[in-house]
Amino acid sequence: MMAKVQWWVKERTYREHGEEINQVAWHPCISHSVATASSDQLVKIFDTRTDRSNATIETKGDNINLAWSPDGTTIAVGNKDDLITFIDVKSSKIIHEEQFHYEVNEISWDRTGNLFAVTTAHGTVVFFDALGIQKDKDKRLEELHCLTAHTGNCICLEFDPTGRYFAVGAADASASIWDVSQLVCLTVLTRTEWVVRGLSFGYQSQLLALASEDPYIEIAKVDTGERVFALKCDAQTLTVAWHPKAPVLAYTLDDDLGSVRLFGVLD
Repeated sequence: MMAKVQWWVKERTYREHGEEINQVAWHPCISHSVATASSDQLVKIFDTRTDRSNATIETKGDNINLAWSPDGTTIAVGNKDDLITFIDVKSSKIIHEEQFHYEVNEISWDRTGNLFAVTTAHGTVVFFDALGIQKDKDKRLEELHCLTAHTGNCICLEFDPTGRYFAVGAADASASIWDVSQLVCLTVLTRTEWVVRGLSFGYQSQLLALASEDPYIEIAKVDTGERVFALKCDAQTLTVAWHPKAPVLAYTLDDDLGSVRLFGVLD
């Protein structure tokens, strides 16, 4: 049974992007590193121990999604033209580009790093062999499986830290939680009234945060789908990201362009 928690807000703001930040994601291994993808065609990596970014990568379009590989060596960023760009973190250089010919809304690796997945406008999650491009940077991603997850547009996707689950948020104002090994839907969260735009599992895989056009961030238990907390927001939430090793949630709002907020939980 989960311990009772007290909720508090502690904020640090970074204002380096010229336009809205559409995705924020913590480094999976380094606790003080967080990356952002923005409509200003930039990807930035911040060291949260300082007041500024330590890397900036220029891309070819308006960035709408971003994901770290499980080992933290690679960042994938997608833009509005459905181009996925793979960035080597150490050198801050682009190492591969993949142009899709259908609408890609979200991207993510599974926790083994062997699979790369995307959500589509067709209500599907498509899984690819991620090892192929590591061996050959010029090789196209090889499709392995296509899963029908929702009846409408699948917007966002997130794998949990244990590798047991993944969650899908959709335009039908719901989010589904799936078993990775069986590809079976375990539960569906339906308390939001608007499009679910972002998802993030807590570092112990007990909590799932939902970003949506609702005026709050929904935080629910993974095993039961029960609401734990609704974090009131002044505007719709663009993206959410739990810290990989601590109960701290990073998020951005539609009316707070270029800024990242941090929300902490105390036991």
